[in-house]
Amino acid sequence: MTVLSGFEKFVRREEPLAQRTWLKLGGPAQFFAEPNSVEELAALVRRCREEEVPVRVMGGASNLLVRDEGVMGMVISLTSRNFTEIEIQGGRVIGGGGARLAHAISETVRMGLAGLEPLVGIPGTIGGALHGNSGSRGGDIGQWACRATVMTRSGEILQRQREDLVFAYRQSSLDELVILSAEFQLEEDDPEQLTKRMQKQWIVKKAGQPLSHLNVASVFKNPRGMSAGMLIDQAGLKGTRVGGAEVSQRHANFIIAHDEATSQDVLRLIDMIRSRVVERLGVELETELEIW
Repeated sequence: MTVLSGFEKFVRREEPLAQRTWLKLGGPAQFFAEPNSVEELAALVRRCREEEVPVRVMGGASNLLVRDEGVMGMVISLTSRNFTEIEIQGGRVIGGGGARLAHAISETVRMGLAGLEPLVGIPGTIGGALHGNSGSRGGDIGQWACRATVMTRSGEILQRQREDLVFAYRQSSLDELVILSAEFQLEEDDPEQLTKRMQKQWIVKKAGQPLSHLNVASVFKNPRGMSAGMLIDQAGLKGTRVGGAEVSQRHANFIIAHDEATSQDVLRLIDMIRSRVVERLGVELETELEIW
């Protein structure tokens, strides 16, 4: 039996990944799966465990850099409707792990539910946002979560209640293989006022970030009480290039991948930024960019 036996309908070999990421860089996945149900996903995860095939889950890929040589093992994407639906019941919102965070925000604002709107402009999926506890100055997603359904690396499905969930800056206790769905308890508010607040936050956020048509990614976590972008700027690195990778002139915590860029260029630029900031300012920057 091979890893693909019985899964040929939704697993492909040597699938290009670059165009699925915001940076548009990197090589292919050895295996790439888009399961249509939780049952298919669980069966595939169990098979990969039996065959000792490493498994990774790809969300919105806004904070992902795939190396030039690609990814060995199985990459799973939760794009099926079974993983992307959003349901609203009173003040409770249930979202699939593969649902777009932007969709969840717009739906809750439309229904007059406050809580998620400070996250406007943050890309990615609900699962990815919860795993990394995405947030802004107005709060983070973890403070509203009351339950999560997860799948372990052995294919077991578990419920995580609020008392089981721990959230901190850009991290959470949700470190299982997959967040299948999550439930949030939000607060009622006036939809018109919510929309105005959301639009205002969107305008402010976009004004300070690289233009949306560029291939970009935010790279470092903000050290406690400091801004990574400001530190990189103070180190004199805005506009610095390595090959086709450049530190953004608009926001120094973003790296732009130009047409000729490679993943190796980005990795070399990250190393340069980190060493220069330590050397000049004495601060060790930690990456929030995930590198496969």
